[in-house]
Amino acid sequence: MKGLFITFEGPDGAGKTTQVRLLADALAALGKTVVLTREPGGTRIGDQIRRLLLAPDHTEMDARTEVLLYAAQRAQNVAERIVPALAQGNIVIGDRFTDASMAYQSAGLGIDEAFVRQVNEFATVGLKPHRTYMLDLPEDAGRRRLENRIRQAPDGHDGLDRIERRTDDYHRRVREAFRAIARREPERVLLLNAEQPPEILARIILEDCMRLLEAAGRPDSPGSSA
Repeated sequence: MKGLFITFEGPDGAGKTTQVRLLADALAALGKTVVLTREPGGTRIGDQIRRLLLAPDHTEMDARTEVLLYAAQRAQNVAERIVPALAQGNIVIGDRFTDASMAYQSAGLGIDEAFVRQVNEFATVGLKPHRTYMLDLPEDAGRRRLENRIRQAPDGHDGLDRIERRTDDYHRRVREAFRAIARREPERVLLLNAEQPPEILARIILEDCMRLLEAAGRPDSPGSSA
């Protein structure tokens, strides 16, 4: 693979999507070719699975079903978008990847870690990010941000998906799992305090990303796609 694969992870409300866009815009302005993708989703098939996974009324979904659906949309995303983009030498920026399954399904739902890891190894054919930016946010701060979203949502809609509606204990386990991943893989994962101002975080992330590109000796490539 000639390209660079970057992912963003962290608990709900940490500001991942904002940082994904800021990094993509900054790299594009420098002449890099950037491909954005998100999970769940990222492809036509994946977006349909996303609707199944996040619909608030799907309360009957079994934990095993959730694991397999996340793996299914990820397999399609890897095959259809991520691997081809990397083969072309592009920078792929993913809003979530396999770390999310280890945190949300394994730690959060109590599904056997070895099983979740094996399913995802199959789904991704062993693909791993070169760098993961882990935005860390305490549960109470994340909850406040989600409540902010509720206040801004149209009447009759709380704006929260099926996963975001889970208990504080669930989200605490998720955050602890993300932090454990960062401790276990410091060479890949950069743990960042998400309570910092977005522009400070964006500068830290861009500086680290430029060091990665320089170390890899990846040439600039014109254009940007998303």
